[in-house]
Amino acid sequence: MNASFTIGSLLLDRLYKLGLHHIFGIPGDYVLTLFKLLEESPIRHIGTTREDCAGFAADAYARIHGIGGACVTYCVGGLNMVNAVACAYAERSPVVLLSGSPGLNERVNNPFLHHMVRDFSTQRDVFEKVTVASVVLDDPHTAEREIDRALQALLQYKRPIYLEIPRDLVLAPVSVASTEPPKASACQSDPAALKEAVAEVRGLLSGSERPVILAGAEIHRFGLHAELTQLVEHMHAPIATTLLGKSVIREDHPLYIGVYGGLVGREEILQFVEEADCLLTLGTLLTDVEDIKAHTTLLAAGRTVHATADSIAIKHHTYDGVRFEDFVRALAASPLPSFPARALPPRDSVRFDPPTPEASVTLRNVFGYLDGLLNDQTIVIADVGESLFAAADLRVRKSAEFLSPAYYTSMGFSVPAALGAGFADPTLRPLVLVGDGAFQMTGTELSSCIRYGQAPIIIVLNNRGYSTEREILEGPFNDIHEWQYERICDVLGGGMGHRVRTFGDLVQALNLAVADPQQAHVLNVYLDSNDRSTAMKRVAQRLAKRMAGQKT
Repeated sequence: MNASFTIGSLLLDRLYKLGLHHIFGIPGDYVLTLFKLLEESPIRHIGTTREDCAGFAADAYARIHGIGGACVTYCVGGLNMVNAVACAYAERSPVVLLSGSPGLNERVNNPFLHHMVRDFSTQRDVFEKVTVASVVLDDPHTAEREIDRALQALLQYKRPIYLEIPRDLVLAPVSVASTEPPKASACQSDPAALKEAVAEVRGLLSGSERPVILAGAEIHRFGLHAELTQLVEHMHAPIATTLLGKSVIREDHPLYIGVYGGLVGREEILQFVEEADCLLTLGTLLTDVEDIKAHTTLLAAGRTVHATADSIAIKHHTYDGVRFEDFVRALAASPLPSFPARALPPRDSVRFDPPTPEASVTLRNVFGYLDGLLNDQTIVIADVGESLFAAADLRVRKSAEFLSPAYYTSMGFSVPAALGAGFADPTLRPLVLVGDGAFQMTGTELSSCIRYGQAPIIIVLNNRGYSTEREILEGPFNDIHEWQYERICDVLGGGMGHRVRTFGDLVQALNLAVADPQQAHVLNVYLDSNDRSTAMKRVAQRLAKRMAGQKT
């Protein structure tokens, strides 16, 4: 037994040993003692301007690094985090949320304490709905067990957890049974069930001529990039990804065909996937954004494999005793059939021909030029709306270098995510694509990037409003006040701003930004309010058909 830990120091020790080297957040009186322990620990605290920004930064850090963390005060801090934690839950991102709370002794003498909402369990009750484990560490005798139980859930399910410490227990001594952190799960796949599942896939493929693999974000969450690539190359099967799973395989891979999704995918990709006679969906969440028609059709015919962290389904039944990561690894190592080469959809829907320097800047030439500018050291972070839809057709050069809340679609993700990504992998330079509406929500988190010496390139798509909503229902409620976004660098005291009205302005600004990795660059890109990317047009047309069908 080891008695040298307190509840707070044990928790931070566990987190550091699991790989959490940075934690994002804002202090408050109920969590100051824990912040003091953080200062003395090897985990570095990164201050943010808002709690929800800390959550988005921790989410991005987790998507790249495997675990992320945020630390905030009680209720006024914690409840500001709900949206960001909900995003992480919906999209399987392993974020640890640490919160202080009133001391147990305070609760006896003064039940009406500041920051309190209804009762002392309110904040925990809220987070119980958007985490896989929510724990209040209010007993030194059970603290180790409760910490390890929550962390094991984080590792196993790749979703957020909530840990609350009353402020008078942060320094409470504990005796620990082990100084090692927990592992994801002691459970292993049933060997017989795993063998049978792989054999069934092999049999399914043996009667197939046109299989397609559709990969999603869980491939990245469980670190299965190499196994996915091995499987693709062994089968010589075409692969598409969902929008949320974009970049789980290198997008310059010769068998990669693009983003598949009923709303955003190019017609030729949708048609190619929907003409498959066998579909292997691996780590893919079936959402209305993806709208995977091929899955529904082939499921009825018994020609699908749908494997996620929640279940492994082959044809019309499931394998309850098989873990997702074991299944994918077993498929990659199995002698599955190899298929002859066939014609794939063209990589580019329309060739990009640069306009003259004097031409007005448009979404088409912004993204057309960016496509040739990306390299292995660029991580693309897209906010929602045009930033995301137009980015669907960008070719990311390296796996796991595209981040976006593509399923939960919360505006304001991208700029704080750039802060998190910069700490998760300093070798990558964030290229942030953000609409003016989303930038006005959280764009001032650029202040933290400048404070910590980071140098993202932020492209503000300035069309003076919410373009996605304009496509659904036009009205003055979609308009916003116009900022001079390039001048935010003057306000923050760092970085360089650029006003972009022509294609020549765009080329000059981007070339300057790429050549200057020592400071942040903000491009205020003036777009016609009616300008739409080809991807947005596809989304709008398909949404209109869907809504017309619902009315009918």
